[in-house]
Amino acid sequence: MALYESKTELWDLDINVIQPEGKGPDPATDGNSSTESFRDAFQRYIQPCLAELLGSSLFIFVGCLSVIENTEGTGRLQPALAHGLALGIVIAVLGEISGGHFNPAVSVSVFLIGGLNIILLVPYILAQMCGGMIGAGLAKVISPSMNYAKVSGAAFDTVQADTQIVPATVAEVIMTLFLTMVVCMGAVNGRTRSLLAPLCIGLTVTADILAGGAVSGACMNPARAFGPAVVADYWSYHWIYWVGPMSGALLTASFIRLLLGDEKTRVILM
Repeated sequence: MALYESKTELWDLDINVIQPEGKGPDPATDGNSSTESFRDAFQRYIQPCLAELLGSSLFIFVGCLSVIENTEGTGRLQPALAHGLALGIVIAVLGEISGGHFNPAVSVSVFLIGGLNIILLVPYILAQMCGGMIGAGLAKVISPSMNYAKVSGAAFDTVQADTQIVPATVAEVIMTLFLTMVVCMGAVNGRTRSLLAPLCIGLTVTADILAGGAVSGACMNPARAFGPAVVADYWSYHWIYWVGPMSGALLTASFIRLLLGDEKTRVILM
């Protein structure tokens, strides 16, 4: 990952939070063994991507299953709690390995504020998308076919007409802005970072689903949309769940740069 040299106290990035110690690029060392070189590369590049793959698979499995098996009468409460709790748990368990993104929009926003090295950005997103397909596939395997078909395999089917496009897209932008702001300020920025970040991030997802689920489905995560879309072959208005979250991530990075100043840090590739 990128290491930052703080210029003022306003913006203090802790490299062990952004990218745990030992992960990300480092200067080449004079190793006497190819085994050491492989182990170093594995720990810095492959291990974080595997953590993103595993975490995304587990999170999206639980999220999809909560929609497929949603008990009548609970409305959005069951999916909201399941998504929020699952995300908070995988962040707490795997966050020290990869940073705990599990969401392409989160990875983009963290990268834009300087918390993720560009070398890992694309591998992270690919790992998250693969995790989405694995999680959605596992949910399909264990779900009754009738329940699975009734909810389009937990793909996002809230938008059914062109008149819903603008409200749904705007909702996705705002809700993702809220989520990525909590991630960047609560888990990445050294000045505002909190040990309660996993809980806060999970609660943010829960609140967003409860508030905006009826408008857009409250995706906020392209990998969560992509996995079920592939498995169920449901692509209706799928682009909304890429454009909205990615736009929200861009806005988050812009607001943080405006609030804290982009001149406060400079990148030093290790």
